[in-house]
Amino acid sequence: MQDTDRDLLPEGLGDRLPAQARAAQHVRRVGHDVLASHGYARVEPPLLEFEKSLASRMAGVQARRMFRFVDPASLRLLALRSDITAQVARMAATSLATAPRPLRLSYSGPVSTIKGDGLDPARERLQLGAELVGTDTVAAAAEIVELAIETLASAGATGISVDFTLPDLVDTLSAGPLPLDAAQIEKVREMLDAKDAGGLVDVGGEGYLPLLYAVGPFESAIAQLESFQAGGALDSRIEGLRAIAARVGGKARLTLDPSERHGFEYQSWFGFTIYAEGISGSLGRGGTYQILGQAGEEPEAATGFSLYPDPLIGALAATSDEPQKLFLPLGYDVQVAAQQRAVGWITLAALSDSDDPRALGCSHVLEGREAVAL
Repeated sequence: MQDTDRDLLPEGLGDRLPAQARAAQHVRRVGHDVLASHGYARVEPPLLEFEKSLASRMAGVQARRMFRFVDPASLRLLALRSDITAQVARMAATSLATAPRPLRLSYSGPVSTIKGDGLDPARERLQLGAELVGTDTVAAAAEIVELAIETLASAGATGISVDFTLPDLVDTLSAGPLPLDAAQIEKVREMLDAKDAGGLVDVGGEGYLPLLYAVGPFESAIAQLESFQAGGALDSRIEGLRAIAARVGGKARLTLDPSERHGFEYQSWFGFTIYAEGISGSLGRGGTYQILGQAGEEPEAATGFSLYPDPLIGALAATSDEPQKLFLPLGYDVQVAAQQRAVGWITLAALSDSDDPRALGCSHVLEGREAVAL
């Protein structure tokens, strides 16, 4: 009986063929070059960790989305990472606990989840990001937004736009000028996420209706938010948003949706989502959050961003040209070939008389000491 499924991959997983792998390498290389130039030191956490460590370092991390299994060595529950941010948070709180603050770290690598997100069936993605640990200021948030824009632009994204949000907005208002009981808070959040004015009134959140109109291009939306009667509870946040916008304005199109919560499970007062022209869906998000410290220690503030550039990688792979290759015939001069590689050629050496340079994708052939076009 023929084995018909031995070459299949699980749902949501796929190979990167040469063009995609080349584009992915480019995105990671130029992204880390940008991050390093701004003082962000690269770290590389392991693919697997104890589930307890991954799930407990930051509020909002969803362990149920991770692949989990028992480690035969320790007999403890392991998890395949779904978010590198939590791993960097662990490093900052343990191995790098005594490093000077603010601590700037960068990372990249694959992450995996049990199921895809919304309409995206992918269960493995590349995550590339940076974390600024030990400070919770407007200046730190502005640096992170600016850095996310520069990182994406360097990778080839164009028409970048950034959507700001205030993840703790309902918590702030419900504890002050617009009180809600515990049961109402989650319902109000759901209605704000759905942009459902009628539903908002039905759950007792009519005082939150103006937030539905503080959405859109940054200047008009922030003006709407400023006119919202919140008893001064949002003044510092509005001031912070304006300061961040002033710093990054001109580098990206800015919008505001203050009540947006999707994807901001562990962010605190500030969050943002980043997009690019011609790319469906978002390319990443970031914001401020808290790292849970060692036992008995206070949480530590941090700001960061995570990019998920797979859609950009696909677009780059589809439009990029195959790199030119130089065919080295049998008996070629090894030193000449090395010189050609030193000036940028990709060389492909013949292994037999039957090797066809054109079929192998070569544009030139080495004749003596010169590269001659085919």
